[in-house]
Order: sequence, then structure tokens, then C-alpha cells
Amino acid sequence: MTKAFASQGDLAEKTISFTEVGEGLFAFTAEGDPNTGVIIGDESVMIVEAQATPRLARKVIDCVRSVTDKPISHLVLTHYHAVRVLGASAYGAREIIMSDTAAAMVAERGQEDWDSEFGRFPRLFQGHEEIPGLTWPTTTFSESMTVYLGKRRIEIHTPGRAHTAGDAVIWVPDQEVMFTGDIVEDHSACYCGDGHFNEWPQTLDMIASFEPVAVAPGRGDALVGADRVAAAIAGTEDFIRSTYKPVARVVARGGTLRDAWEAVRAECDPKFSDYAIYEHCLPFNVARAFDEARGIDTPRVWTAERDRQMWDALQG
Repeated sequence: MTKAFASQGDLAEKTISFTEVGEGLFAFTAEGDPNTGVIIGDESVMIVEAQATPRLARKVIDCVRSVTDKPISHLVLTHYHAVRVLGASAYGAREIIMSDTAAAMVAERGQEDWDSEFGRFPRLFQGHEEIPGLTWPTTTFSESMTVYLGKRRIEIHTPGRAHTAGDAVIWVPDQEVMFTGDIVEDHSACYCGDGHFNEWPQTLDMIASFEPVAVAPGRGDALVGADRVAAAIAGTEDFIRSTYKPVARVVARGGTLRDAWEAVRAECDPKFSDYAIYEHCLPFNVARAFDEARGIDTPRVWTAERDRQMWDALQG
């Protein structure tokens, strides 16, 4: 019998933290589960990342209400993945913001991604019956846009392809704090199944050029202090390079996907096996790296059937 994905057996509840990363800025984190950011303005609140279901979103809202009673007016989604966006309806935000590319990816592969992630990670879809459908933006942008929450200025940028082709980051200049989505992780594996390995390091350089004093990453603990930020950026880059380089060598010599899997395990297991969602991410990371090393620029559209086919091939 074929082994199940590691995430299908990950059913234990995670401990939630709600950490202040700057004045009026908070990171909702949960031991490697998807993070959410909170930005409090003069009269309203911006949420960064929605969670996977309205039920999980309400956990974020409970934390928000512990620090402010201001209404939630804006929701920014850094990319299109189901675990990030499908809880959007709970917030009642008048504006839902995505990059143009992320919005196009909802149209291209949003339903397939939802079906795939639901099968892979059942714990993150608690209360999925409440999801009203795909989450669509009310506002999109190409390279950057600015939102004012009263006098508080918030910049939203697309720093380059990395975790997906349409990634956005949110910069709060008055506190020099950035919300990076899954471009940066802390002691959590990067999910690269829809990623762009060769461009990811340059995108990390772009984030570092802002010189943030705190970062709310996509997964892992809130990063407060320039040293912690720099360490997380360096660790993310090491993870990306350590995954891709062994695969590129395998492809160069005409090896198989299974060969690539074994090469990545040899390189990455000693360094990253204790990272959150490492085993969950690994098969998708190897498959995407194998495709990119063979010159396939656009990541495959993952479906439940393709997930299983890939997993069977890796298992031999």
C-alpha cells in the first residue's frame, strides 16, 4: 500500500502565538502553520493572509479583538494558495487585494489547488463547509500599490518570483516591518511546488534591501530584530539552494525523478529534517526542481490525481 503524505497524518492542534512586531503590527503564528499579519491603522485594520477557512480566520479575529475594536477594512493576500485565501469571507473586508499575477492564478488553477491542498492537509481545512467558493480580489496591482489606513502608509510590492509567480510583500515604513508571505520562512520548510528556484534568491535579496527590523514570515515565529531577520533570509536561501542544486546535478547526468529524490534527501535531511512541514513539502519540492532543471518554467497545475502519481513515482 502506498504511503500517505506526511501532512495527512498531521492532526495535532498547534499552539497559537500573537506577537507584536512593531507599533500596531502583529503576527499570528501557530508552530509552522500558515501565519497571518495584522496592521492597525488610525481607523481600521488590514489583515495579511486569510487562513484556509472562515473557522480558522475567526481565531485570527479573536486575537485582533484582543488589541483593537477597529473594523477590518482591507485583506491582502500575498499569493493564491488555498490555505492562505479561502477564509477571506470571515473578515468582511471591503477590499481584497492581490497582485495581477496572483489573481490570474486563481482563475488558472485556484480550484485545482483547493482540491489538492484539501486532500494533502486535512487539519488546515477545519470547517471547510463554510467556504463560499474561490476567493477573488476586489483590487489588483502590477508592481506596487499604496494603501493609507488614515495616516499610516502601507506599501504592497511584488519583489520577484519565488514561492509563486505572483508573490507580494507588505511593507510598513513607519516601523520598518515587512510581511513576506511564504517567500521567507523561519525554521519551516519552504513549499516549492509552485516555485521558481533560480529566481528565489534574487527575490530574497530584494527583501533584504529594505533592511527590515522585523519580519512576519509565512510560517514560523515572528522575527524581531535585524539579526533574526537576516538569519531567516539566509536560512531560506540555503533551503532553496540545497534543494535545487542536487536535482540540477541529477538532471545534468540524465537521472530520474527517483534519483533526484534520493539526492535531495542526502543533502537536505541532515540540515532540515526537523523543520515544520519538511516531509510534506519534500516530494513537491523535488518534483518542481526536477521540472525547472529540465527547462520547464511554468509549474505544473497540481491536482489530487497528479499528487498521487508524483508520490507513487517517488516511492518507486
